[in-house]
Amino acid sequence: MSKKKVLIVTQEMNPYTESTEISEIARRLPQFAQDSGLEIRVLMPRFGTINERRHRLHEVVRLSGMNIIVDDDDYPLIIKVASLPGARMQVYFLDNEDFFKRKAVFEDEAGQSFDDNADRMVFFCKGVLETVRKFGWPPDIVHCHGWMTSLIPLYLKTAYKNEPLFRHSKVIYSIYSESIGKALAPNFLAKASINNLDAGHLSPYMHGEEISLDSGAIALSDALVKGSESLSDSVTQELAQTEKPVMAYKEGDDYLSSILEFYQALLQEEVEG
Repeated sequence: MSKKKVLIVTQEMNPYTESTEISEIARRLPQFAQDSGLEIRVLMPRFGTINERRHRLHEVVRLSGMNIIVDDDDYPLIIKVASLPGARMQVYFLDNEDFFKRKAVFEDEAGQSFDDNADRMVFFCKGVLETVRKFGWPPDIVHCHGWMTSLIPLYLKTAYKNEPLFRHSKVIYSIYSESIGKALAPNFLAKASINNLDAGHLSPYMHGEEISLDSGAIALSDALVKGSESLSDSVTQELAQTEKPVMAYKEGDDYLSSILEFYQALLQEEVEG
């Protein structure tokens, strides 16, 4: 029986970005899952804060060269790779000079969110799926970590729903306390509407009059994981109301082993279905 394939998509990862809840779990989970017999691939943005020389990133020429359309403009997608220190695993980085050259992640020196964060998110989420297509690697599970990955559940259920590679993929979204929905420009919905999607497809990402990336991901994922002990009241309420599987927050190694059990339960549902 072949190994089950898990694609981990994260906006942050230790040691490449600063230590956060997301970066720490994104570092520990892939190795734990691989050591437990799963086949893992990890994709993340190549932020300008990442030291390519220190971490020995190099371009994967066979994967690079695609163009990703964002808001009617073409942006070249460059794929780089590095070996994760202390693990027999590679991490793939999605790069573009317009979006990721700056020496900051999501905010400027004054603490203001970048005006193009929506464009960067669309580029990254669409780029992830196009890169996996180029891999020719059908994931059984796509596990998304952080708000920057929140469009992937939408794209898999709409624009990429007829892509054979993702036909049996289960999408899990880990929700963390940090989100920037309120800081996104009003034209977010238009920018995120790739491949002829319309406002109706993006409606789950609206919570009243405000953009809520977590709300959209909750509505469109197959299962949810509480990545932070404390979440906003609105997200907590949405999780309480959903009929989808929700994994409670846990600490330490219990968290990792519980995620693997969560994976197995979802995969079993697929078999029984």
